[in-house]
Amino acid sequence: MNKGVNLTYQVEDKPKLPQALVFALQQLLAIMAATIAVPAIVNNTTGADMSASAALFGAGVGTLVYLLFTKFKSPVFLGSSFAFLGSMAAAFAGGVSMSLGYLGLIIGAALAGLVYVAIALVVKFVGTGWINKLMPAVVIGPTVAIIGLSLAGNAIGDLFSGSVKDVANNSVASPYIALICGLITLGTTIACSVYGKKMLKMIPFVIGILAGYIVALIFTVIGNSTDTDALKVINFTAFDNMQWYPDFTFLTAFKGGYEYGEVGNFGAYLGTIAVAYIPVAFVVFAEHIADHKNLSSIIGKDLLEKPGLHRTLLGDGVGSMAGAFFGGCPNTTYGESVGCVEISGNASVITIFYTACMAIVISFIAPFSAFLSTIPACCMGGVCIALYGFIAVSGLKMIQKVDLNDNRNLFVVSVILIAGVGGMTLNFGDITITEVACALILGILTNILCSIGKKKEKKEDEE
Repeated sequence: MNKGVNLTYQVEDKPKLPQALVFALQQLLAIMAATIAVPAIVNNTTGADMSASAALFGAGVGTLVYLLFTKFKSPVFLGSSFAFLGSMAAAFAGGVSMSLGYLGLIIGAALAGLVYVAIALVVKFVGTGWINKLMPAVVIGPTVAIIGLSLAGNAIGDLFSGSVKDVANNSVASPYIALICGLITLGTTIACSVYGKKMLKMIPFVIGILAGYIVALIFTVIGNSTDTDALKVINFTAFDNMQWYPDFTFLTAFKGGYEYGEVGNFGAYLGTIAVAYIPVAFVVFAEHIADHKNLSSIIGKDLLEKPGLHRTLLGDGVGSMAGAFFGGCPNTTYGESVGCVEISGNASVITIFYTACMAIVISFIAPFSAFLSTIPACCMGGVCIALYGFIAVSGLKMIQKVDLNDNRNLFVVSVILIAGVGGMTLNFGDITITEVACALILGILTNILCSIGKKKEKKEDEE
């Protein structure tokens, strides 16, 4: 392990409170869009009424749980997991047996969390050597790259979109106007990171989003005054429908009644949820390894050894349960948070602690939460081009010392990259094996196949 990639603040460092709060806001901006998007998607697909502010509260609580389990050694934020979208929809629908609605979400998250606990116990007693053999740098490096590359389409799509939508949920703003705002956001972010001094260099996302927002605001004001839809980039209706307090999942769940379906066989319903959640937990476990390997390379400390994979798994699993209890969404470590650590050069775990606290507090401050939700997609797209790109490059850095002149290594990297970039996914009912997980599994199998030849050669050389 190196000593960290251009880090101004190491994991144990404590920036002054005013600085730390600004750093925390930057982390929050990096993860917020995705965190509140999950309940919105579930609402659209199931007709539920999950609370975005509750999801933000749950993410903050889940992150605090994670930090406690990892002894404040791992600087990463936990947000709503997209991998469980199908699982959450299944929990609401319930099939022909029954549906417990919000209570089903809590039960499902508990089952998924128990998978993490079980794996953590295995790791505790067996160690992590098998993981390093199963997922060496030639496998994990390109997999981390796929995490960033798989999100590239989202970033580019957002870059051309404003937040004011028509009845078909399409942006009314001209894609070229949105592009201008997004590119100004990206350009300002790059300029701050490359040419900025001291504090400015460490908060490029905050400055970049602010610059893009100001330009978008100017276009929107002109568009509203002239009734020109093409210039309307920012949607301010969030202030009209402010939610003044989080609508916690557990409160809704225990009010009683089965609002989303008929009461039937609880055993069959529990089986439906188990099949929907448990396999996905194993998929997210693979992404957990990739995120922590990536973060380890950035901070220069092997998190799988200290605080230990068993602790990161327990933190992720129990944190996911806590997040779902309050917000309905199982949580997972965010690649956006890891990318933010690398770009800003700030690995201080105290920043993550303040981010979690800020997420909890903001969920109760309706005007500020509404303001954050008005940040247009194009501005977030501009930031995410850099953010997702850094995640991809971090993975490629891991294979710098891998001999790619050896076809056995070349096959492994090639298979992972093509499977991931090509969007290879597998669907089994409500269970979706994501492109990242598919690429990783295929890479592991390819590496095992290629390693057979290595072992034979080694044995022949010894003879």
